[in-house]
Amino acid sequence: MTAPASATTSTAPGAGHGPGMGRGAGAFDGDRLFLKLVGLAVLAGLAIFVGWPMIVVFLKSVAVGGGYGIDNYVKVFAAPKFWTIVGHSLAVSVTVTVITVVLAFVYAYALTRSAMPMKWLFHGIALLPVFAPSLVQALGLVFLFGRNGIINRTFGLDIKIYGFWGVVTADVLYCFPQAVLLLVTALSVADARPYEAATVLGAGPVRKFFDVTLPGVKFGLLAAAFLVFTIAITDFGNPMVIGGDYTVLANEIYNQVSGQMNFQLGSVVAIVLLLPALFAFQIERIANRRQFALVGDRSVPLVPRRAPLFDGAMLAAAILIAIPILAVVGIVIYASFVKTWPYNMTFTLNNYTQNTAQNGLQSLWNSVIVSLMAAGIGVVLAAAAAWVVAKDKGPVGRVVNALGLLPAAIPGMVLGLAYVFAFNAAGGVMALVYDTLLMLAICNVFHYFSQGLLTASTSLRQISKSFDEASSCLGGSAFDTLRHVTVPLVLPTLISVGVFFFMRSMVTLSAIIFLISPGTGLAAATVMLLDDAGSTTHAAAFSTLIMAVVLAALAILKVVERLFARPARPGA
Repeated sequence: MTAPASATTSTAPGAGHGPGMGRGAGAFDGDRLFLKLVGLAVLAGLAIFVGWPMIVVFLKSVAVGGGYGIDNYVKVFAAPKFWTIVGHSLAVSVTVTVITVVLAFVYAYALTRSAMPMKWLFHGIALLPVFAPSLVQALGLVFLFGRNGIINRTFGLDIKIYGFWGVVTADVLYCFPQAVLLLVTALSVADARPYEAATVLGAGPVRKFFDVTLPGVKFGLLAAAFLVFTIAITDFGNPMVIGGDYTVLANEIYNQVSGQMNFQLGSVVAIVLLLPALFAFQIERIANRRQFALVGDRSVPLVPRRAPLFDGAMLAAAILIAIPILAVVGIVIYASFVKTWPYNMTFTLNNYTQNTAQNGLQSLWNSVIVSLMAAGIGVVLAAAAAWVVAKDKGPVGRVVNALGLLPAAIPGMVLGLAYVFAFNAAGGVMALVYDTLLMLAICNVFHYFSQGLLTASTSLRQISKSFDEASSCLGGSAFDTLRHVTVPLVLPTLISVGVFFFMRSMVTLSAIIFLISPGTGLAAATVMLLDDAGSTTHAAAFSTLIMAVVLAALAILKVVERLFARPARPGA
Protein backbone atom coordinates (compact mmCIF):
# COMPACT_ATOMS: atom_id res chain seq x y z
CA MET A 1 0.00 0.00 0.00
CA THR A 2 1.29 3.47 -0.92
CA ALA A 3 1.87 5.81 2.02
CA PRO A 4 -0.18 9.02 2.22
CA ALA A 5 1.44 12.04 0.63
CA SER A 6 1.85 13.76 4.00
CA ALA A 7 3.98 10.89 5.19
CA THR A 8 6.41 11.17 2.32
CA THR A 9 7.00 14.91 2.41
CA SER A 10 8.77 15.05 5.76
CA THR A 11 12.05 16.92 5.52
CA ALA A 12 13.50 15.36 8.68
CA PRO A 13 16.30 13.02 7.69
CA GLY A 14 15.24 9.45 8.10
CA ALA A 15 11.92 10.27 9.77
CA GLY A 16 9.96 7.14 10.46
CA HIS A 17 10.46 3.80 12.15
CA GLY A 18 12.78 1.89 9.84
CA PRO A 19 15.63 2.24 7.42
CA GLY A 20 14.80 4.57 4.61
CA MET A 21 11.39 5.61 5.94
CA GLY A 22 10.41 9.18 5.35
CA ARG A 23 12.41 9.72 2.15
CA GLY A 24 11.00 11.05 -1.06
CA ALA A 25 9.39 8.59 -3.43
CA GLY A 26 12.18 8.95 -5.93
CA ALA A 27 15.03 9.35 -3.45
CA PHE A 28 17.79 6.80 -3.25
CA ASP A 29 17.25 4.77 -0.07
CA GLY A 30 20.76 3.87 1.07
CA ASP A 31 19.64 2.58 4.47
CA ARG A 32 17.22 0.07 3.03
CA LEU A 33 19.78 -1.00 0.45
CA PHE A 34 22.34 -1.54 3.23
CA LEU A 35 19.83 -3.64 5.18
CA LYS A 36 19.04 -5.76 2.12
CA LEU A 37 22.72 -6.25 1.31
CA VAL A 38 23.46 -7.45 4.85
CA GLY A 39 20.44 -9.75 4.67
CA LEU A 40 21.53 -11.19 1.34
CA ALA A 41 25.08 -11.71 2.65
CA VAL A 42 23.73 -13.68 5.64
CA LEU A 43 21.44 -15.66 3.34
CA ALA A 44 24.39 -16.47 1.10
CA GLY A 45 26.33 -17.83 4.07
CA LEU A 46 23.38 -19.95 5.24
CA ALA A 47 22.73 -21.20 1.70
CA ILE A 48 26.37 -22.17 1.11
CA PHE A 49 27.15 -23.68 4.50
CA VAL A 50 23.79 -25.13 5.55
CA GLY A 51 21.40 -25.42 2.61
CA TRP A 52 23.80 -26.67 -0.07
CA PRO A 53 25.55 -29.31 2.10
CA MET A 54 22.19 -30.74 3.19
CA ILE A 55 21.02 -30.93 -0.43
CA VAL A 56 24.26 -32.69 -1.37
CA VAL A 57 23.99 -35.28 1.42
CA PHE A 58 20.42 -36.04 0.33
CA LEU A 59 21.50 -36.40 -3.33
CA LYS A 60 24.32 -38.67 -2.18
CA SER A 61 21.80 -40.89 -0.42
CA VAL A 62 19.80 -41.37 -3.64
CA ALA A 63 22.79 -41.63 -6.00
CA VAL A 64 22.73 -44.95 -7.84
CA GLY A 65 25.31 -45.54 -10.54
CA GLY A 66 25.03 -42.63 -12.96
CA GLY A 67 21.55 -41.59 -11.84
CA TYR A 68 19.25 -41.40 -8.85
CA GLY A 69 16.93 -43.85 -7.16
CA ILE A 70 15.91 -45.39 -3.86
CA ASP A 71 18.14 -48.46 -4.12
CA ASN A 72 20.36 -47.31 -1.24
CA TYR A 73 17.34 -46.89 1.03
CA VAL A 74 15.97 -50.27 0.02
CA LYS A 75 19.33 -51.89 0.76
CA VAL A 76 19.62 -50.25 4.16
CA PHE A 77 16.01 -50.86 5.17
CA ALA A 78 16.19 -54.51 4.09
CA ALA A 79 19.09 -55.21 6.44
CA PRO A 80 17.95 -56.65 9.83
CA LYS A 81 21.01 -55.04 11.45
CA PHE A 82 19.74 -51.58 10.53
CA TRP A 83 16.46 -52.02 12.38
CA THR A 84 18.35 -53.42 15.35
CA ILE A 85 20.45 -50.25 15.40
CA VAL A 86 17.32 -48.08 15.08
CA GLY A 87 15.83 -49.98 18.00
CA HIS A 88 19.01 -49.37 20.01
CA SER A 89 18.90 -45.64 19.30
CA LEU A 90 15.23 -45.32 20.19
CA ALA A 91 15.60 -47.42 23.34
CA VAL A 92 18.55 -45.34 24.55
CA SER A 93 16.92 -42.02 23.65
CA VAL A 94 13.56 -42.78 25.28
CA THR A 95 15.19 -44.14 28.44
CA VAL A 96 17.57 -41.18 28.67
CA THR A 97 14.68 -38.77 28.12
CA VAL A 98 12.55 -40.21 30.92
CA ILE A 99 15.37 -40.42 33.46
CA THR A 100 16.89 -37.04 32.59
CA VAL A 101 13.61 -35.10 32.64
CA VAL A 102 12.61 -36.56 36.01
CA LEU A 103 16.00 -35.83 37.60
CA ALA A 104 16.26 -32.40 35.97
CA PHE A 105 12.76 -31.46 37.12
CA VAL A 106 13.53 -32.39 40.73
CA TYR A 107 16.81 -30.46 40.56
CA ALA A 108 15.23 -27.41 38.90
CA TYR A 109 12.34 -27.52 41.38
CA ALA A 110 14.83 -27.44 44.24
CA LEU A 111 16.61 -24.44 42.68
CA THR A 112 13.47 -22.42 41.97
CA ARG A 113 10.74 -23.44 44.42
CA SER A 114 12.68 -23.97 47.63
CA ALA A 115 14.72 -21.74 49.91
CA MET A 116 17.54 -24.27 50.26
CA PRO A 117 21.05 -22.85 50.79
CA MET A 118 23.94 -22.68 48.27
CA LYS A 119 21.79 -22.60 45.16
CA TRP A 120 24.63 -20.93 43.27
CA LEU A 121 26.86 -23.93 44.00
CA PHE A 122 24.33 -26.49 42.80
CA HIS A 123 23.62 -24.42 39.70
CA GLY A 124 27.34 -24.50 38.88
CA ILE A 125 27.60 -28.24 39.50
CA ALA A 126 24.71 -28.89 37.10
CA LEU A 127 26.58 -27.08 34.34
CA LEU A 128 29.86 -28.99 34.70
CA PRO A 129 29.15 -31.45 31.84
CA VAL A 130 28.73 -28.48 29.47
CA PHE A 131 32.40 -27.60 29.89
CA ALA A 132 33.70 -30.97 28.67
CA PRO A 133 33.42 -33.07 25.50
CA SER A 134 30.45 -35.44 25.55
CA LEU A 135 32.66 -38.50 25.84
CA VAL A 136 34.10 -37.29 29.18
CA GLN A 137 30.99 -38.66 30.92
CA ALA A 138 31.63 -42.09 29.40
CA LEU A 139 35.34 -41.85 30.21
CA GLY A 140 34.57 -41.06 33.85
CA LEU A 141 32.17 -44.00 34.09
CA VAL A 142 34.86 -46.30 32.73
CA PHE A 143 37.30 -45.08 35.39
CA LEU A 144 34.64 -45.73 38.04
CA PHE A 145 32.87 -48.90 36.87
CA GLY A 146 34.90 -50.29 33.97
CA ARG A 147 36.78 -53.57 34.02
CA ASN A 148 39.60 -51.76 35.82
CA GLY A 149 37.32 -49.20 37.45
CA ILE A 150 38.23 -47.99 40.89
CA ILE A 151 34.88 -48.99 42.42
CA ASN A 152 34.91 -52.49 40.93
CA ARG A 153 38.50 -53.09 42.08
CA THR A 154 38.11 -51.53 45.52
CA PHE A 155 34.93 -53.36 46.50
CA GLY A 156 35.41 -56.52 44.46
CA LEU A 157 32.33 -55.83 42.35
CA ASP A 158 31.56 -56.93 38.81
CA ILE A 159 29.47 -54.03 37.54
CA LYS A 160 29.21 -54.26 33.75
CA ILE A 161 29.07 -50.67 32.53
CA TYR A 162 29.61 -51.31 28.82
CA GLY A 163 26.56 -51.47 26.58
CA PHE A 164 23.03 -50.16 26.96
CA TRP A 165 23.13 -48.95 30.55
CA GLY A 166 26.55 -47.43 30.15
CA VAL A 167 25.39 -45.36 27.18
CA VAL A 168 22.18 -44.39 29.02
CA THR A 169 24.04 -43.30 32.15
CA ALA A 170 26.60 -41.29 30.20
CA ASP A 171 23.92 -39.60 28.09
CA VAL A 172 21.83 -38.75 31.15
CA LEU A 173 24.82 -36.91 32.61
CA TYR A 174 25.49 -35.25 29.23
CA CYS A 175 21.88 -34.11 28.68
CA PHE A 176 21.20 -33.10 32.29
CA PRO A 177 22.49 -29.47 32.10
CA GLN A 178 20.38 -28.59 29.05
CA ALA A 179 17.24 -30.00 30.67
CA VAL A 180 17.94 -28.20 33.95
CA LEU A 181 18.47 -24.85 32.24
CA LEU A 182 15.20 -25.15 30.33
CA LEU A 183 13.17 -26.33 33.35
CA VAL A 184 14.67 -23.67 35.63
CA THR A 185 13.45 -21.09 33.13
CA ALA A 186 10.00 -22.68 32.93
CA LEU A 187 9.63 -22.91 36.72
CA SER A 188 10.92 -19.36 37.22
CA VAL A 189 8.14 -17.69 35.22
CA ALA A 190 5.36 -18.90 37.55
CA ASP A 191 2.47 -16.65 38.55
CA ALA A 192 1.86 -16.51 42.32
CA ARG A 193 -1.88 -15.76 42.03
CA PRO A 194 -3.08 -19.33 41.28
CA TYR A 195 -1.12 -20.58 44.29
CA GLU A 196 -2.71 -17.95 46.52
CA ALA A 197 -6.15 -18.90 45.22
CA ALA A 198 -5.45 -22.60 45.82
CA THR A 199 -4.37 -21.83 49.39
CA VAL A 200 -7.56 -19.84 50.04
CA LEU A 201 -9.58 -22.79 48.76
CA GLY A 202 -7.82 -25.07 51.23
CA ALA A 203 -5.53 -27.00 48.85
CA GLY A 204 -2.46 -28.61 50.39
CA PRO A 205 1.06 -28.75 48.95
CA VAL A 206 0.44 -32.02 47.06
CA ARG A 207 -2.82 -30.80 45.55
CA LYS A 208 -1.21 -27.50 44.50
CA PHE A 209 1.68 -29.40 42.91
CA PHE A 210 -0.56 -31.57 40.72
CA ASP A 211 -3.27 -28.99 40.01
CA VAL A 212 -1.19 -25.82 39.64
CA THR A 213 2.54 -26.53 39.23
CA LEU A 214 2.48 -29.38 36.72
CA PRO A 215 -0.16 -27.81 34.43
CA GLY A 216 1.83 -24.56 34.54
CA VAL A 217 5.06 -26.18 33.35
CA LYS A 218 3.64 -28.88 31.07
CA PHE A 219 4.96 -27.17 27.95
CA GLY A 220 8.35 -26.68 29.60
CA LEU A 221 8.45 -30.38 30.43
CA LEU A 222 7.48 -31.24 26.87
CA ALA A 223 10.17 -28.94 25.47
CA ALA A 224 12.77 -30.45 27.81
CA ALA A 225 11.76 -33.98 26.84
CA PHE A 226 12.13 -33.39 23.11
CA LEU A 227 15.36 -31.43 23.60
CA VAL A 228 16.87 -34.32 25.57
CA PHE A 229 15.60 -36.83 23.03
CA THR A 230 17.27 -34.88 20.22
CA ILE A 231 20.60 -34.69 22.06
CA ALA A 232 20.53 -38.35 23.05
CA ILE A 233 19.64 -39.76 19.64
CA THR A 234 22.38 -37.71 17.93
CA ASP A 235 25.13 -38.22 20.52
CA PHE A 236 28.28 -39.80 19.17
CA GLY A 237 31.04 -39.56 21.78
CA ASN A 238 29.54 -41.48 24.69
CA PRO A 239 28.43 -44.54 22.65
CA MET A 240 31.88 -44.69 21.04
CA VAL A 241 33.64 -44.91 24.41
CA ILE A 242 31.25 -47.00 26.50
CA GLY A 243 28.84 -48.61 24.02
CA GLY A 244 30.92 -51.70 23.31
CA ASP A 245 28.97 -53.81 20.81
CA TYR A 246 25.82 -51.74 21.39
CA THR A 247 25.73 -49.67 18.19
CA VAL A 248 23.47 -46.65 17.67
CA LEU A 249 22.70 -44.60 14.54
CA ALA A 250 25.41 -41.97 15.11
CA ASN A 251 28.05 -44.67 15.43
CA GLU A 252 26.73 -46.49 12.37
CA ILE A 253 27.26 -43.35 10.27
CA TYR A 254 30.86 -43.22 11.48
CA ASN A 255 31.36 -46.93 10.82
CA GLN A 256 29.92 -46.75 7.30
CA VAL A 257 31.92 -43.68 6.28
CA SER A 258 35.23 -43.95 8.16
CA GLY A 259 35.37 -47.70 8.62
CA GLN A 260 33.95 -49.04 5.36
CA MET A 261 34.16 -45.96 3.08
CA ASN A 262 30.53 -46.59 2.14
CA PHE A 263 29.44 -43.01 1.54
CA GLN A 264 26.05 -43.75 -0.01
CA LEU A 265 24.87 -45.96 2.84
CA GLY A 266 26.39 -43.57 5.37
CA SER A 267 24.37 -40.73 3.87
CA VAL A 268 21.19 -42.83 4.03
CA VAL A 269 21.71 -43.41 7.75
CA ALA A 270 22.42 -39.68 8.13
CA ILE A 271 19.08 -38.79 6.52
CA VAL A 272 17.32 -41.32 8.76
CA LEU A 273 18.96 -39.75 11.83
CA LEU A 274 17.94 -36.28 10.63
CA LEU A 275 14.21 -37.06 10.58
CA PRO A 276 13.60 -37.68 14.32
CA ALA A 277 15.90 -34.77 15.16
CA LEU A 278 13.85 -32.41 12.94
CA PHE A 279 10.58 -33.63 14.42
CA ALA A 280 11.79 -33.34 18.02
CA PHE A 281 13.21 -29.87 17.36
CA GLN A 282 9.93 -28.60 15.93
CA ILE A 283 7.92 -29.94 18.88
CA GLU A 284 10.41 -28.42 21.32
CA ARG A 285 10.11 -25.01 19.63
CA ILE A 286 6.28 -25.10 19.76
CA ALA A 287 6.31 -26.16 23.41
CA ASN A 288 8.74 -23.38 24.30
CA ARG A 289 6.49 -20.72 22.74
CA ARG A 290 3.41 -22.07 24.50
CA GLN A 291 5.21 -22.15 27.85
CA PHE A 292 6.12 -18.46 27.87
CA ALA A 293 2.70 -17.44 26.53
CA LEU A 294 1.21 -18.58 29.86
CA VAL A 295 2.62 -15.58 31.75
CA GLY A 296 1.04 -12.16 31.21
CA ASP A 297 1.93 -8.60 32.17
CA ARG A 298 -0.24 -8.80 35.29
CA SER A 299 1.46 -11.90 36.67
CA VAL A 300 2.88 -11.77 40.18
CA PRO A 301 6.31 -13.45 40.59
CA LEU A 302 6.28 -16.49 42.84
CA VAL A 303 8.84 -16.17 45.66
CA PRO A 304 9.63 -19.37 47.61
CA ARG A 305 9.11 -19.15 51.36
CA ARG A 306 11.24 -20.85 53.95
CA ALA A 307 9.98 -24.29 55.01
CA PRO A 308 12.70 -26.21 56.91
CA LEU A 309 11.34 -29.70 56.21
CA PHE A 310 10.70 -29.09 52.50
CA ASP A 311 13.96 -27.15 52.02
CA GLY A 312 15.89 -29.96 53.69
CA ALA A 313 14.30 -32.56 51.43
CA MET A 314 15.10 -30.50 48.33
CA LEU A 315 18.69 -30.01 49.50
CA ALA A 316 19.08 -33.77 50.04
CA ALA A 317 17.68 -34.50 46.57
CA ALA A 318 20.00 -31.93 44.96
CA ILE A 319 23.02 -33.44 46.74
CA LEU A 320 22.14 -36.97 45.61
CA ILE A 321 21.84 -35.80 41.99
CA ALA A 322 24.98 -33.64 42.14
CA ILE A 323 27.21 -36.42 43.51
CA PRO A 324 27.37 -38.49 40.25
CA ILE A 325 28.16 -35.36 38.24
CA LEU A 326 31.02 -34.44 40.57
CA ALA A 327 32.23 -38.04 40.74
CA VAL A 328 32.44 -38.49 36.97
CA VAL A 329 34.22 -35.18 36.34
CA GLY A 330 36.38 -35.55 39.44
CA ILE A 331 37.62 -39.06 38.59
CA VAL A 332 38.68 -37.91 35.11
CA ILE A 333 40.71 -35.07 36.62
CA TYR A 334 42.20 -37.44 39.20
CA ALA A 335 43.12 -40.04 36.56
CA SER A 336 44.95 -37.37 34.57
CA PHE A 337 47.55 -37.24 37.37
CA VAL A 338 47.97 -41.03 37.67
CA LYS A 339 50.99 -42.75 36.15
CA THR A 340 49.37 -45.98 34.91
CA TRP A 341 45.71 -46.57 35.64
CA PRO A 342 44.91 -48.66 37.70
CA TYR A 343 48.22 -50.46 38.29
CA ASN A 344 50.45 -47.58 39.30
CA MET A 345 48.48 -44.79 41.00
CA THR A 346 51.60 -42.69 41.65
CA PHE A 347 51.13 -38.94 41.16
CA THR A 348 52.71 -37.64 37.95
CA LEU A 349 52.57 -34.76 35.49
CA ASN A 350 53.82 -36.88 32.59
CA ASN A 351 50.32 -37.15 31.14
CA TYR A 352 50.51 -33.40 30.52
CA THR A 353 54.18 -32.98 29.65
CA GLN A 354 54.74 -36.17 27.62
CA ASN A 355 51.48 -36.65 25.80
CA THR A 356 51.36 -39.65 23.47
CA ALA A 357 48.89 -38.08 21.04
CA GLN A 358 49.94 -37.46 17.48
CA ASN A 359 51.60 -34.01 17.29
CA GLY A 360 51.62 -33.81 21.09
CA LEU A 361 49.55 -30.92 22.40
CA GLN A 362 49.19 -29.36 18.96
CA SER A 363 45.57 -30.50 18.73
CA LEU A 364 44.78 -28.48 21.87
CA TRP A 365 46.24 -25.34 20.32
CA ASN A 366 44.37 -26.15 17.11
CA SER A 367 41.15 -26.27 19.14
CA VAL A 368 41.91 -22.90 20.72
CA ILE A 369 42.61 -21.35 17.30
CA VAL A 370 39.49 -22.89 15.75
CA SER A 371 37.38 -21.77 18.71
CA LEU A 372 38.70 -18.19 18.52
CA MET A 373 37.94 -18.07 14.79
CA ALA A 374 34.48 -19.55 15.39
CA ALA A 375 33.84 -16.95 18.10
CA GLY A 376 34.81 -14.07 15.81
CA ILE A 377 32.94 -15.31 12.74
CA GLY A 378 29.97 -16.48 14.78
CA VAL A 379 29.45 -13.16 16.56
CA VAL A 380 29.52 -11.18 13.31
CA LEU A 381 27.14 -13.53 11.46
CA ALA A 382 24.74 -14.07 14.36
CA ALA A 383 24.59 -10.33 15.11
CA ALA A 384 24.08 -9.48 11.43
CA ALA A 385 21.33 -12.09 11.09
CA ALA A 386 19.60 -10.90 14.27
CA TRP A 387 19.75 -7.28 13.06
CA VAL A 388 18.23 -8.22 9.70
CA VAL A 389 15.46 -10.24 11.40
CA ALA A 390 14.69 -7.31 13.73
CA LYS A 391 14.71 -4.57 11.07
CA ASP A 392 13.52 -6.30 7.89
CA LYS A 393 9.91 -7.46 8.15
CA GLY A 394 9.86 -8.46 4.48
CA PRO A 395 10.76 -11.73 2.73
CA VAL A 396 14.52 -11.43 3.35
CA GLY A 397 14.11 -11.08 7.12
CA ARG A 398 11.64 -13.98 7.29
CA VAL A 399 13.88 -16.28 5.23
CA VAL A 400 16.94 -15.39 7.31
CA ASN A 401 14.99 -16.23 10.47
CA ALA A 402 13.74 -19.55 9.07
CA LEU A 403 17.11 -20.69 7.70
CA GLY A 404 18.91 -19.40 10.79
CA LEU A 405 16.92 -21.74 13.02
CA LEU A 406 17.43 -24.78 10.77
CA PRO A 407 20.93 -25.77 12.03
CA ALA A 408 19.53 -26.45 15.52
CA ALA A 409 17.65 -29.41 14.04
CA ILE A 410 20.63 -30.85 12.14
CA PRO A 411 22.72 -33.41 14.07
CA GLY A 412 26.42 -32.56 14.18
CA MET A 413 27.46 -35.77 12.43
CA VAL A 414 25.03 -35.13 9.59
CA LEU A 415 26.32 -31.59 9.08
CA GLY A 416 29.96 -32.72 9.19
CA LEU A 417 29.30 -35.51 6.69
CA ALA A 418 27.47 -33.05 4.46
CA TYR A 419 30.54 -30.80 4.47
CA VAL A 420 32.68 -33.72 3.30
CA PHE A 421 30.37 -34.35 0.35
CA ALA A 422 29.87 -30.67 -0.53
CA PHE A 423 33.36 -29.19 -0.13
CA ASN A 424 35.82 -31.99 -0.77
CA ALA A 425 35.36 -32.00 -4.55
CA ALA A 426 38.60 -31.56 -6.47
CA GLY A 427 38.74 -28.19 -8.18
CA GLY A 428 35.91 -26.71 -6.15
CA VAL A 429 36.31 -23.23 -4.71
CA MET A 430 35.80 -24.46 -1.14
CA ALA A 431 38.48 -27.11 -1.68
CA LEU A 432 40.99 -24.31 -1.05
CA VAL A 433 39.95 -24.15 2.61
CA TYR A 434 38.59 -27.68 3.01
CA ASP A 435 41.48 -29.26 4.92
CA THR A 436 42.15 -26.21 7.11
CA LEU A 437 41.33 -24.96 10.58
CA LEU A 438 39.12 -22.32 8.97
CA MET A 439 36.79 -24.98 7.59
CA LEU A 440 36.49 -26.52 11.06
CA ALA A 441 35.66 -23.09 12.49
CA ILE A 442 33.02 -22.51 9.81
CA CYS A 443 31.44 -25.89 10.54
CA ASN A 444 31.26 -25.07 14.25
CA VAL A 445 29.76 -21.64 13.55
CA PHE A 446 26.88 -23.02 11.53
CA HIS A 447 26.43 -26.03 13.80
CA TYR A 448 25.61 -23.67 16.69
CA PHE A 449 24.36 -20.73 14.64
CA SER A 450 20.74 -21.00 15.79
CA GLN A 451 21.60 -20.52 19.46
CA GLY A 452 23.72 -17.47 18.67
CA LEU A 453 20.96 -15.99 16.51
CA LEU A 454 18.30 -16.48 19.20
CA THR A 455 20.47 -14.91 21.89
CA ALA A 456 21.34 -11.87 19.77
CA SER A 457 17.71 -11.47 18.64
CA THR A 458 16.47 -11.49 22.23
CA SER A 459 18.89 -8.71 23.12
CA LEU A 460 17.99 -6.60 20.08
CA ARG A 461 14.26 -6.84 20.86
CA GLN A 462 14.93 -5.14 24.20
CA ILE A 463 16.24 -1.96 22.52
CA SER A 464 13.61 0.76 22.18
CA LYS A 465 12.83 2.04 18.67
CA SER A 466 13.29 5.57 20.01
CA PHE A 467 17.06 5.15 19.67
CA ASP A 468 16.75 4.48 15.93
CA GLU A 469 14.32 7.36 15.52
CA ALA A 470 16.59 9.79 17.39
CA SER A 471 19.59 8.74 15.30
CA SER A 472 17.63 9.15 12.07
CA CYS A 473 16.38 12.59 13.08
CA LEU A 474 19.98 13.65 13.72
CA GLY A 475 20.93 12.57 10.20
CA GLY A 476 22.52 9.24 11.06
CA SER A 477 22.39 6.47 8.49
CA ALA A 478 21.44 2.87 9.30
CA PHE A 479 25.14 2.00 9.43
CA ASP A 480 25.86 4.92 11.79
CA THR A 481 23.02 3.86 14.07
CA LEU A 482 24.23 0.27 14.03
CA ARG A 483 27.83 1.26 14.79
CA HIS A 484 27.28 3.99 17.37
CA VAL A 485 24.01 2.95 19.04
CA THR A 486 22.98 -0.66 18.51
CA VAL A 487 26.34 -2.41 18.85
CA PRO A 488 27.36 -0.56 22.07
CA LEU A 489 23.99 -1.38 23.65
CA VAL A 490 24.19 -5.11 22.87
CA LEU A 491 27.96 -5.47 23.23
CA PRO A 492 27.76 -7.52 26.48
CA THR A 493 25.39 -9.94 24.76
CA LEU A 494 27.67 -10.17 21.72
CA ILE A 495 30.60 -11.00 23.99
CA SER A 496 28.56 -13.76 25.63
CA VAL A 497 27.63 -15.10 22.17
CA GLY A 498 31.33 -15.14 21.27
CA VAL A 499 32.17 -17.05 24.45
CA PHE A 500 29.34 -19.48 23.65
CA PHE A 501 30.79 -20.21 20.20
CA PHE A 502 34.25 -20.58 21.76
CA MET A 503 33.07 -23.00 24.45
CA ARG A 504 31.05 -25.19 22.13
CA SER A 505 33.83 -25.30 19.54
CA MET A 506 36.27 -26.47 22.21
CA VAL A 507 34.14 -29.45 23.26
CA THR A 508 32.28 -30.48 20.10
CA LEU A 509 33.13 -33.82 18.53
CA SER A 510 30.39 -35.09 16.24
CA ALA A 511 30.40 -32.15 13.79
CA ILE A 512 34.15 -32.24 13.16
CA ILE A 513 34.94 -35.96 13.35
CA PHE A 514 34.77 -36.36 9.54
CA LEU A 515 36.64 -33.12 8.80
CA ILE A 516 39.83 -33.50 10.83
CA SER A 517 43.12 -34.76 9.43
CA PRO A 518 46.58 -35.37 10.96
CA GLY A 519 47.39 -31.71 10.42
CA THR A 520 44.09 -30.34 11.70
CA GLY A 521 43.38 -32.60 14.67
CA LEU A 522 41.31 -31.11 17.49
CA ALA A 523 41.45 -31.83 21.21
CA ALA A 524 38.03 -33.48 21.56
CA ALA A 525 38.85 -35.93 18.77
CA THR A 526 42.24 -36.57 20.35
CA VAL A 527 40.52 -37.65 23.56
CA MET A 528 38.54 -40.25 21.61
CA LEU A 529 41.63 -41.49 19.73
CA LEU A 530 43.70 -41.76 22.92
CA ASP A 531 40.97 -43.70 24.70
CA ASP A 532 40.57 -45.98 21.69
CA ALA A 533 44.33 -46.65 21.77
CA GLY A 534 44.20 -47.53 25.48
CA SER A 535 45.98 -44.37 26.68
CA THR A 536 43.22 -43.55 29.13
CA THR A 537 45.27 -41.37 31.48
CA HIS A 538 46.46 -39.25 28.58
CA ALA A 539 42.86 -38.99 27.39
CA ALA A 540 41.94 -37.80 30.88
CA ALA A 541 44.71 -35.18 30.76
CA PHE A 542 43.48 -33.87 27.42
CA SER A 543 39.92 -33.73 28.78
CA THR A 544 41.10 -31.80 31.82
CA LEU A 545 42.97 -29.30 29.65
CA ILE A 546 39.85 -28.76 27.54
CA MET A 547 37.78 -28.11 30.66
CA ALA A 548 40.42 -25.71 31.99
CA VAL A 549 40.43 -23.68 28.76
CA VAL A 550 36.62 -23.52 28.66
CA LEU A 551 36.38 -22.47 32.31
CA ALA A 552 39.03 -19.81 31.71
CA ALA A 553 36.94 -18.42 28.83
CA LEU A 554 33.89 -18.39 31.09
CA ALA A 555 35.84 -16.58 33.81
CA ILE A 556 36.91 -13.92 31.30
CA LEU A 557 33.25 -13.48 30.31
CA LYS A 558 32.27 -12.91 33.94
CA VAL A 559 34.99 -10.28 34.35
CA VAL A 560 33.85 -8.48 31.20
CA GLU A 561 30.22 -8.60 32.36
CA ARG A 562 31.20 -6.99 35.66
CA LEU A 563 33.12 -4.25 33.87
CA PHE A 564 30.07 -3.43 31.75
CA ALA A 565 27.80 -3.58 34.78
CA ARG A 566 30.00 -1.17 36.79
CA PRO A 567 28.17 2.15 37.19
CA ALA A 568 29.74 5.21 35.64
CA ARG A 569 31.57 7.61 37.95
CA PRO A 570 29.95 11.02 38.58
CA GLY A 571 31.15 13.51 36.04
CA ALA A 572 32.60 10.85 33.77
